[in-house]
Amino acid sequence: MAALSPLKLRVEGMDCGACALKIENAMKRLPGVSDINVSYGQESVALTFDEDRTSALTIKEKIRALGFTPISERKDLVAPRSAPVLSAREPWWRGKKGRLVIFAAAMFGAAFAAAQIEPQWSQWAYSAAAVISIVPFARRAFAGAISGTPFSIETLMSIAAFGAVLIGAAEEAAVVILLFAVGELLETIAAGRARAGIEALIDLVPRVAFRERDGVVERISVDDLALGDIVIVRPGDRVPSDGKILEGFSELDEAPVTGESVPIAKQAGDKVFAGSINTNGELRVEISHVAADNTIARIIHLVEEAQGSKAPMARLIDRFSAWYTPAAMAAAALVIVVPPLVFDADWMTWVYRGLATLLISCPCALVISTPAAIASGLAAGARKGLLIRGGAALEMLGKVRTVAFDKTGTLTLGRPQVTDIVPIVGNEGDVLARAAAVERNTSHPLGIAIVEAATARALDIPASFGGAIAVPGKAVTTRLKDGFASVGSPRYAAEQTAPDESVSRKIVALEEEGKTVVVLLSGKRVEGLLALRDEPREDAAVGIARLNAAGISTVMLTGDNRRTADATAGKLGLVARAELLPEAKLLEIADMKKLGPIAMIGDGINDAPALAAASVGVAMGGGADVALETADAALLRNRVTGVADLIELSQATLGNIWQNIGLALGLKAVFLGTTLFGVTTLWMAILADTGATVLVTANALRLLRLGLSVRHSTERNQ
Repeated sequence: MAALSPLKLRVEGMDCGACALKIENAMKRLPGVSDINVSYGQESVALTFDEDRTSALTIKEKIRALGFTPISERKDLVAPRSAPVLSAREPWWRGKKGRLVIFAAAMFGAAFAAAQIEPQWSQWAYSAAAVISIVPFARRAFAGAISGTPFSIETLMSIAAFGAVLIGAAEEAAVVILLFAVGELLETIAAGRARAGIEALIDLVPRVAFRERDGVVERISVDDLALGDIVIVRPGDRVPSDGKILEGFSELDEAPVTGESVPIAKQAGDKVFAGSINTNGELRVEISHVAADNTIARIIHLVEEAQGSKAPMARLIDRFSAWYTPAAMAAAALVIVVPPLVFDADWMTWVYRGLATLLISCPCALVISTPAAIASGLAAGARKGLLIRGGAALEMLGKVRTVAFDKTGTLTLGRPQVTDIVPIVGNEGDVLARAAAVERNTSHPLGIAIVEAATARALDIPASFGGAIAVPGKAVTTRLKDGFASVGSPRYAAEQTAPDESVSRKIVALEEEGKTVVVLLSGKRVEGLLALRDEPREDAAVGIARLNAAGISTVMLTGDNRRTADATAGKLGLVARAELLPEAKLLEIADMKKLGPIAMIGDGINDAPALAAASVGVAMGGGADVALETADAALLRNRVTGVADLIELSQATLGNIWQNIGLALGLKAVFLGTTLFGVTTLWMAILADTGATVLVTANALRLLRLGLSVRHSTERNQ
């Protein structure tokens, strides 16, 4: 069996869902072509093909025959994170559709001039102009018909234009063709505006970097940066790629990446994102991601991937439009033949009205109604650090009735501090040092806090022998010089031994203060207690309040003890479900899903099963890498208010979709009625179709302007 080759083409002139469908149908008919993915949002066609059965040249020629232009080829499918190569946008008059408008206008102008010079030539002049002008569209209609799309807009246009010439309405036929060409050009311009968001992201990354090597600073291309390279970021420069600050202190404007408008203070050891703007001090940064894999590149890839996927609503519209167009053509035929045959009406009148019906029935506006809104919603979210993996997730977010939050690192900062040490055996230093020995290699936030506290006190941490054994949600155990020691929850300690009543009272008192208590055990003997507290995020209460005000139930799922969980939840205004092991969280989510769609908000690492089990999973608090690689959506700003922003964006997008569908079908219904009563002319009919498409696209673009800036501004002022 011959090996399959990947191919990705950037296609000029693909500006709506109907265009993408034409190409997809044509590719399906080529032998040896599979895995076809056509995205009009990206102007791209991705597929695999058997070179022994179909050549790349044949694929390109088939696309050209449909009226599109494959202008570049990408074979980077094995490295999909590479930033897309975008061609410079040409002035409208240099593009193929712009030239068609000029050609159709010239033909109409020539016919008009001829008619003014010699009125008796009028019919012949306009007929010639219409027939010549329709040729490019008729060729595309024929190519589409033999490639699997017989009911295209070009087919409807060609039939209507030739029919109008035959019944003596040649002048209107020429006007209709010109207006159709103008409408296609307007679609191209509108689609270009929708794609501008991705191009703006690409422009965020500088083209050059200042690399320091052997004490010498050299100017190089960002693409030449390698892992571990040291770069100098001067005041006013953009960070060339993701990395870690080695030296320097400055404030970085991360708004281009996360939407955070206030510059963030950064110092040695802090991470920086590609595209961030260094506002004052000079920084030495060690590169941690190459250009093709930095945060901006991953965001671009994620948004492109999301725009290429279809939401359930979009798939429904596609299925509807598949039979809508043939049905509309049949209806136009009935308009032509029924009145003359049944009611002895005038044939020419009803042929004219049937042709107008044919033009009105074009489904372009309906087909584009959903994907245009979804693409704008995804781009608007990306501008504010709200990353959504596709239309399905964006659509589901607007239907969520319950939001479940993890506690540590999600509602809280994820940086717990040791607040109390209660020794039962020895002194505070002994208890803290032995607990740190057990937690030395942990990645859990509580364990990290214990080790940091011991290090800060310069304690002599005992050596451990062998690896630590973790029981999720319960304890960590390791072997020290004098035997096995464990750091676990009070519940785990109660399973191992019966603590003194005074110890139990102390645990209760600490937990009622909102602190998390862990118990140090040596074998089955309690040696001490450590209490830690992780403060809630500053915006957590506001974020929860916004969700509650919207009628969305909020709940905190945590493995922490009930008293600590209730204390934290009480401050924030949500319900707590505590002492949950990972599998118990899954059961809780399954129960809540029975009542309606549920969103799970977690850090993207420990909560991966819960994120996957929810109707939609949202990652936050785990850093850019994790946020971009996990769950259905990610909050780059790590703000709880971002959850409400996501849901509001989804609801705005869903509302926009229904507005678009209403516009598309409503305009057609109005003009269909006026056509049957003889009010609508052919040129009005094509204006109805083109106008609906432009209105739907413009309405979808409103989502880009909505952003969430007003809401963020309100929050900052609170």
